Amino acid sequence: MKRPDLLVALVVGVVMVAYAALNGVSGPGGYALMAVGAAALAEHRRFPVQVLALTTAVALAYVLLVEPELTAGLPALITLTSAVRHGHRRAAQIAALLQIVGMVAGYLLAGQTLLAAFKGGTLVTGWFVAAVAMGFALMQADQRATDAERTREEMALRRAGEERLRIARELHDSLTHTISVIKVQAGVAVHLAGKRGEPVAPALSAIQEASGEAMRELRETLEVLRDDSAALGRLPELVTRMRSAGQRVSLRVEGEPQTLPVEVEQAAYRIVQEALTNVSRHAPGAEASVLVEYGTHELVVCVEDDGETVPGSPGIGLTGMRERVDTLGGTIEAGPAAAGFRVLARLPTERVAA
Repeated sequence: MKRPDLLVALVVGVVMVAYAALNGVSGPGGYALMAVGAAALAEHRRFPVQVLALTTAVALAYVLLVEPELTAGLPALITLTSAVRHGHRRAAQIAALLQIVGMVAGYLLAGQTLLAAFKGGTLVTGWFVAAVAMGFALMQADQRATDAERTREEMALRRAGEERLRIARELHDSLTHTISVIKVQAGVAVHLAGKRGEPVAPALSAIQEASGEAMRELRETLEVLRDDSAALGRLPELVTRMRSAGQRVSLRVEGEPQTLPVEVEQAAYRIVQEALTNVSRHAPGAEASVLVEYGTHELVVCVEDDGETVPGSPGIGLTGMRERVDTLGGTIEAGPAAAGFRVLARLPTERVAA
């Protein structure tokens, strides 16, 4: 229940009661009907069809039992607009027809001639047509706003993709060549030292190993930046690659797979990818299990291994996981488990805008 709807209900109720008091026709029953119709307006956005049925019944009761006055049908007119706006056209058409027929019947019961009753019904029809037209106009405005929001999201995603490619190019141009030169020079130095029978300096070996590791990590980073097609459907492919590299991995999917927002699928895939990479780096030989569980309102991703936990501060990978999850409004837990290390993420599957 929203405050503007409460205000509308209050204002409509005051107008109806004030007009009825000036007429002096409504008795306690009439005021009660008006109060019920006005109070129902407080929920016309949340339950448009139900409120339309109630306000239509109240308006008909007032018109047939008290007097044929359109003022008593104000809640029904407002709810008629709301029902059309939310796409309930058939319900709105039936309600409008019932109220027009009810007004004609009310005029006849009040003693008017058939011709006068039909003239009154024709005038009332204009109000209901205007209410329906207003509902269509608001529905089209909502659709335009939704389309504009979708267009903004698509443009933002396209700009983000272009920025990722630009960053990938910059990293490749600025770092790959330099690290390659360092690795090659260190390798040449190690080779020459071995050829001369001289001992290889530990620092030189460390430089060679570190540069090789840096090259591998840089390639993985560039792959992530250039690839925006990560989705849960590619998890079996990821698991197969990890197994071919010697990592023992099992994958289990629970719940009914469903279509998810792209950003949720990408975040889930990257979390699994980073978690499995961490297992291969920090717990080689350990067995990892991946669980993907589809829930009603959230997606649960859990990666757990049975390797020995190495204490230390969170690395860049775990920090990136948390940033992805925080952006989507989810939660993540990463830390020692009963048998090793566990990463557990819960990602909401409904868009924030919804």
